[in-house]
Amino acid sequence: MREIVFLVTTERPGHIEATAPDRSLHVQAPSLEELHHEAREALMAQVGAAHNSYRIRFCRPLSPRPRPEGSDQRQRGPASPPEIPETALATPGRCGG
Repeated sequence: MREIVFLVTTERPGHIEATAPDRSLHVQAPSLEELHHEAREALMAQVGAAHNSYRIRFCRPLSPRPRPEGSDQRQRGPASPPEIPETALATPGRCGG
């Protein structure tokens, strides 16, 4: 069975976006369950009946490590969005592993 990995690019209450860069697919939905449905629909549109041979997985990019307390706040990048709980992912784990 083949696997297609969608990278979660935006996470906020009521809105999740994910992209499968190797397939040029982008989906969005208000919940993880609906996001999975949208991903399956997008894959069906792209590969037709062969979509049954694909496993869909969602993955978050690794979050930057938290800085020690008292470190210089000016060095921080933009605030990262809230994360989807690990238990809500279609397949537990992080990207790349």
